[in-house]
Amino acid sequence: MPDNIQLLPDHIANQIAAGEVIQRPASAVKELLENAVDAGATEIRLIVNDAGKALIQVIDNGKGMNETDARLCFERHATSKIRQIEDLFHINTMGFRGEALASVAAVSQVELRTRRHSDELGTYIEIENSAVVRQEPCAAAPGTSISMKNLFFNVPARRNFLKSNAAEMRHVIDEFIRVAMAFPQLFFSLTHNGQQVFHLDRGSLKQRLVQLLGSHYNSRLVSVQEQTDYLNIQGFVGKPESAKKTRGDQYFFVNNRFIRSAYLNHAVMQAYQDLIPGDSFPAYVLFIDLNPEQIDVNVHPTKQEIKFEDEKIVYAFVQAAVKHALAQFSITPTLEFDIDEGIQKLDAVSKPFTQEQQSAASSSGLYQAFTRQHQAHFIEKSKPDPAGNKTDSPSGALKSWETFIEASSSGGKNEGSFEYEQASSFDWEPPKKKWQLPEVCDFLQIQLQYIIAPVQQGYILIQQQLAHERVLYERYAAALVGKPMATQRSLFPVTIDLSPADAAMLLEMLSDMALLGYHIEPFGQNSFVIQGTPADILQGNERAAIEQLLDQYKHFSSDVKFSKREKLIRSLASQHAIRTGTQLTQAEMRQLARDLLSCAQPNVTATGKPTFIEFNRDYLNRLFEK
Repeated sequence: MPDNIQLLPDHIANQIAAGEVIQRPASAVKELLENAVDAGATEIRLIVNDAGKALIQVIDNGKGMNETDARLCFERHATSKIRQIEDLFHINTMGFRGEALASVAAVSQVELRTRRHSDELGTYIEIENSAVVRQEPCAAAPGTSISMKNLFFNVPARRNFLKSNAAEMRHVIDEFIRVAMAFPQLFFSLTHNGQQVFHLDRGSLKQRLVQLLGSHYNSRLVSVQEQTDYLNIQGFVGKPESAKKTRGDQYFFVNNRFIRSAYLNHAVMQAYQDLIPGDSFPAYVLFIDLNPEQIDVNVHPTKQEIKFEDEKIVYAFVQAAVKHALAQFSITPTLEFDIDEGIQKLDAVSKPFTQEQQSAASSSGLYQAFTRQHQAHFIEKSKPDPAGNKTDSPSGALKSWETFIEASSSGGKNEGSFEYEQASSFDWEPPKKKWQLPEVCDFLQIQLQYIIAPVQQGYILIQQQLAHERVLYERYAAALVGKPMATQRSLFPVTIDLSPADAAMLLEMLSDMALLGYHIEPFGQNSFVIQGTPADILQGNERAAIEQLLDQYKHFSSDVKFSKREKLIRSLASQHAIRTGTQLTQAEMRQLARDLLSCAQPNVTATGKPTFIEFNRDYLNRLFEK
């Protein structure tokens, strides 16, 4: 009987190992940038073509390598950072496993040029499928230039799993941002298809954050700085008013290494408790420096998950540091003791408190209630008014139900109220359903968020925002399958500047957004011109609408089961829906109810929330025992 267990050939073993380290172009970008940082470089340039599928090149001015090291660095588990097992618990470098370059060489065509500052000639090495094809001396600048071409050329199945160039480029930008953010004292640049995306000069941490995340963060950041015997915490957190619906701009670094930690994120969220809504997330960039012996970074192939020796201590320090920063910069609510000048001129302040006034005040029931021991609950009843009017409640505090109904159903509109689109874009015949509106009926809006609509067998209570979300969702879904929406051209086109990550995201969505009524064109680096918007977007609000759309798109991007188009139409429906607190006229309420009941699935939103609750006649009769 032949043996069943055999040793894998080296090239197959390398490709299997590469599957853990190099999952997409962004994975290789991370490994190569970290190697450049470990090499002591002060200038690091990243060049990519076709989102890294065709080329990923990192050029640095670090210490370089000699001929032997240049050849040996592509071997598996070859590293200059580990000598003995104890070194694993004293790691101060970004990489240490010796797997990155071996994995890169296993799935791409690699060219390496490197020279030490003390050498006259450098070394050129060409590798394909883990085998050295060419090695020779060459002229080279001090430092290292490594290029990986045609990623996954020898593993076509892996290449087929890659996303579009726009999607892969967003991942490349994310990895670039994480490395560049951790080292503001170094120069970084990113060039994609010959166009420079980032040019980051050396500077302070705040300058680097503004360069990476956008200039709007310049006035939204609060400094965090805590020095303790156990660890040091520094960085910035966003002001509560800048909180978003997504977790996009949240970064944790431990000893300059980007990590993911739901546990520490919870500590930051606790520090913001009662300062932001429960469904919002603050921005933060926090650097935690502590003894490498207190952490274990060797728990995940990407090194983005680490273990702390005592997580509870780190949790407490992070929460306290963020709370202290918010309080120190007067972000948390405080009492204001400045007295208005007008108050100083009142008689009660400017005139003396006479003996007669003191006696009258001390004999009052209110004074007695506050000065008696164990009588804090005692309040003297007010005397009835001789005219027969009750004085124990403020005037106008109680309103009759008829007055409330009259106020709720008034047709007046407040300033800036929503103009509901009168013409429905549904051109098919509404299906017959059990919820049928009478030909002539009145609608009632309650608390500026609920609509009572009569139906044949009772009435339905509609939540106006969720109902409009359902209507818009089906309208946008129809637009993407052959019924494009009309575009309202802007008289004065608006230019919008975005961060590189958001620009890459918007570029990916332009074709689908054109079907939904948006006419947006690229306009230089990370800039776009909004030439037209759907008819229901108020003129002058185009820039805010695009920014909110991108924020909402990121919110749905966390769910991998959604397609790109599904995320887009859900984002637009959520953004454009009328908000709670908007007053609607009878015509607007009638149109909204008709559009809702004409939907293919009117009773729930795309996210599963109910749009209305039905109160039929039988149920009402049971309530009143009829």
